[in-house]
Amino acid sequence: MNKTSRSPIMLQARRALLASVAAGTAAFALSAGAQPVEIKLGHVGEPGSLFQASAEEFAARANAKLGSRAKVMVFGSSQLGGDKELLQKLKLGTVDLALPSTVMSSEVDLFGIFEMPYLVKDREHMKRIERDVVWTALAPEAEKKGLKVVAVWENGYRHITNNKRPINVPDDLKGVKLRTPEGKWRVKMFQAYGANPSPMKFSEVFTALQTGVMDGQENPFTQIYSAKFQEVQKYLSLTGHVYTPAYLTAGSKKWASLPADVRKILEDTARETQAFVHQTAAKEEDALLAKLKAGGIQVNSPNKDAFIAASRPVYEEFGQEVKGAQPLIDKAIALGK
Repeated sequence: MNKTSRSPIMLQARRALLASVAAGTAAFALSAGAQPVEIKLGHVGEPGSLFQASAEEFAARANAKLGSRAKVMVFGSSQLGGDKELLQKLKLGTVDLALPSTVMSSEVDLFGIFEMPYLVKDREHMKRIERDVVWTALAPEAEKKGLKVVAVWENGYRHITNNKRPINVPDDLKGVKLRTPEGKWRVKMFQAYGANPSPMKFSEVFTALQTGVMDGQENPFTQIYSAKFQEVQKYLSLTGHVYTPAYLTAGSKKWASLPADVRKILEDTARETQAFVHQTAAKEEDALLAKLKAGGIQVNSPNKDAFIAASRPVYEEFGQEVKGAQPLIDKAIALGK
């Protein structure tokens, strides 16, 4: 066989070999350079808050299981927006996970059940409510609004701080300009008590208290202490008027777009993290109260029976106004007996 007759065959083989090498090199480069999917988790908690501890614990556990498939990145201190903005970003898919609390009632009226004063007795009662109320009734309603509740964590028992006077009975709140979260039932509750409540982003509260735009606010110890409200408030009244869950939440569309194995790891890990959240919250309550007292804020124990009596109109209005609310209230109360 002469040189000319061999040429086309050799050229064809050479081209095939080069193409194969090139494809392999490209595939190797692609896999070597591939970045894990970034899962952004935003929340409004400050450093030292329960929100921060919960989110960081979840991220560490999830990332250990996810390996190179995905990575949870936590953005606290309202870096990705306030609560309402975060909910909108979840729906748009620009944020993957968030940790809303009270604000969920502004999206789904039935979440207002957790705005009913003195409803949740303790964390064991809350677990039963989660099982028989949250997952059966509230989470499906959230899905209809484009929000996927992944797990139920905690914000905590809320107490009132202010610069006017110690709050012993609801009448002591008359005329007090009180910041509330962005949920209408919290506003209605404090209106029933005689206060002058105004919804405001958490990130704006310190300045509002410092400048006198607001006289007071209400939050769990972890939020009060981590946001340094004790530096600009004189009185802390241990009302414990509402227990607020926090909900690790995703946008339904973005959640569905994640690989099934990634979703499973995130969901399983989020629910496992609840025990850490509850243990951390319970452990810190006494320590945080001691720190708040040491900071100079005056602490008093109000007449809770007076607040419970003043809460009846809020229960009645919620039960009548929100479709399906009354049976859920009845069920939640029965679960505490």
